[in-house]
Amino acid sequence: MTNAVLSQQPAIAWVRTRFSLMMFLQYAIWGAWLPILWPYLANVRKFTPVEIGYAFSVGAIGAIVAPFVAGQLADRYFNTEKYLGISHILGGILVFQLASIESFSVFLIFSLIYSIVYSPTLSLTNSITLSHVDRDKDFGKVRLWGTVGWIVVGITIGQVLLYLHTPTIGTPEEIASAQYAGMAGAFRISGFLGVLMGIYCFTLPSTPPTKGKQKNATFEALSSVKSQPLIVLFLLAVPLSCLHQFYFVHTSGFVGAYQAAAGEDSFTKFVNQIFGVGGGGLMTIGQMSEVFVLALIPMLAIKFSRKTLLAAGVVAYGLRMFLFAFSAKIAASIGVSEAIVMIAGIALHGLCFGCFIFVSYMIVDEETSDDVRASAQSLYNTVIVGFGIIVGSLVAGRVAEWATFDGKMDYQRLFGFPMYVAVGCLIALLVFYDSKAGKRAALLGSKR
Repeated sequence: MTNAVLSQQPAIAWVRTRFSLMMFLQYAIWGAWLPILWPYLANVRKFTPVEIGYAFSVGAIGAIVAPFVAGQLADRYFNTEKYLGISHILGGILVFQLASIESFSVFLIFSLIYSIVYSPTLSLTNSITLSHVDRDKDFGKVRLWGTVGWIVVGITIGQVLLYLHTPTIGTPEEIASAQYAGMAGAFRISGFLGVLMGIYCFTLPSTPPTKGKQKNATFEALSSVKSQPLIVLFLLAVPLSCLHQFYFVHTSGFVGAYQAAAGEDSFTKFVNQIFGVGGGGLMTIGQMSEVFVLALIPMLAIKFSRKTLLAAGVVAYGLRMFLFAFSAKIAASIGVSEAIVMIAGIALHGLCFGCFIFVSYMIVDEETSDDVRASAQSLYNTVIVGFGIIVGSLVAGRVAEWATFDGKMDYQRLFGFPMYVAVGCLIALLVFYDSKAGKRAALLGSKR
């Protein structure tokens, strides 16, 4: 190794560190409030399940318009780091206000504006990182810190609710009510992190805009979805992204209510000491399992077919909802704390994301030609984080209304619905997905 290369290593490591901190803050901002949004709006603001479904769905509108906003502004007119700085400062101010807004219509308007401001920053933090680090060697390591940020802030919010907003005396209902009220602080923490992130972005390496007319990736990609596996994959992506969103909408309320009513359950008390209360901290187990599964994907992708991995992801979606729907009965039948069953369901998030969504991105990459590959990824991402979230949020609101009786949620009914949807998706995948029709399968066949 030459002296020139050795002299560059500290500089490269410092660049990775700077962008790793950026990723940490980027996802901590989001992870502070998203997991606890449903219980907060339902129990503090008293919004109806349908109204909360609309509140979640407007967040995806920003994801749909993000390519247009980012493409026209960050790619053509502003340095990326400056665009990120302005966006995060504005976003921090907006999300801070959500802690005190009581009107549903005003909350919806602020949420919509915030989603349009924040959503483009998700892709831009990727693009600015890729402009300054090695894609193959460094990007995965840098992006991992985004997941770490989500985990850290989730546990922090849980600990704040435990130590600052949990009465030492009171009924389970009174304890839960105090914890719900304390969730307003999550928006304030997110706002503070947003402003901090905005200021920090101005210190990042200069990344000037690229000149020239930008193609609309979404429209361009429509012509690339031609192979049978891709068509089936895109059709299945909508209901499965709905199930993905269903998990994020309802899990914290389900788990948080149990944590607040732990009573004499020593295991749940132990878990609360580690992850805090409110559900959001405990949900970070899902992100931990996600990191583990993604680390195994390169080995699994060699040993198993794409169809097998997709099926494993769909099974994980259904099994997770099964564990949630029948957690009390399962725990009683095997003689363990119900919290153990809930944790098992949360931990399946890694398989859900890794084996279906992540593998799906791999299939899109394999099934499209070089000239439209990026466009196809953009289109699939729009389906997953755009339309899927909108439909999933609206469905989650309607199902919650259907599963509510006398003001109390029937969780068996609530999680039973997506469980059966997952079963239907699994059957459709096994029947209609033809892995032999794909380009990758044809390529492997030609080599044999």
